[in-house]
Amino acid sequence: MKHQEQQDLFQSMFSTSPQGWVCYEQPLSERVRTLLRLEYLFKRVYWTQNGNLTWDSRTTIESLIDITSVLSRSDIKKDLIKELGRHALTLESLAQNPNVDPQRLARVLDSVNELLMRLKKFDASFGYLLRQHELFNAVRQRSSIPAGSCDFDLPAYHYWLQRPSAHRIQDLQDWVGSFSLLSESVNLCLALVRDSDVSSDEAATGGFFQRNLESTTPCQMIRVLLDAEASCFPEISAGRHRFTVRFMALQDVGERASQIKTDIPFRLVCCVI
Repeated sequence: MKHQEQQDLFQSMFSTSPQGWVCYEQPLSERVRTLLRLEYLFKRVYWTQNGNLTWDSRTTIESLIDITSVLSRSDIKKDLIKELGRHALTLESLAQNPNVDPQRLARVLDSVNELLMRLKKFDASFGYLLRQHELFNAVRQRSSIPAGSCDFDLPAYHYWLQRPSAHRIQDLQDWVGSFSLLSESVNLCLALVRDSDVSSDEAATGGFFQRNLESTTPCQMIRVLLDAEASCFPEISAGRHRFTVRFMALQDVGERASQIKTDIPFRLVCCVI
């Protein structure tokens, strides 16, 4: 299955936030936490990489630097292989369930197995092209310094930013392309987690809600969906045995938010795959 066909399939099957709702997500494992961070960074990359402005190019470079930083903290390829393998076993076990659409299940399982095969055959590390790139490494090394990529600090970077936008966009597409397998794998893992939802309509009494976690079916992520018109937001905290949700109101962005004292209806989604 081609990359664009996979993206269309995932988008048609999975939705981060249903229309009319605002979704707040809380990962319950370090692996899912890392995947969510990478998803966020790739969204930022894809939003800015084709922009004509030099600030678009700068933002894309900064996002790529953040991606390489996240990757340096764990063996993400090993984690993805383990995660997708676990999902493949779970999906295969659903084949005997009469309530499951067999064609849809087969398409998703094919996508999982295809990505697993590509990951296992991928001998290089993600972003290997960038680690050999002099200009990118120069910008990355200065990224820890406030305003370290100013024109006078990195004249070569300044020169590259002044090149025609078509040249910069092509360079960025080549660099981002070295992460394509990673991006596809992250998207599919999170799509499967989000689709394994057990949802219920709940109410937070006095703005507070608490529930125990089932030890027999580990939860990967908590999702709280609020009406888009709600004048509050949830703060979710979770431990090994339970999680709590406090609904907070922000009267002024310059002040600390305070807990709502009224009952708040919301939809709770526990992703348990």
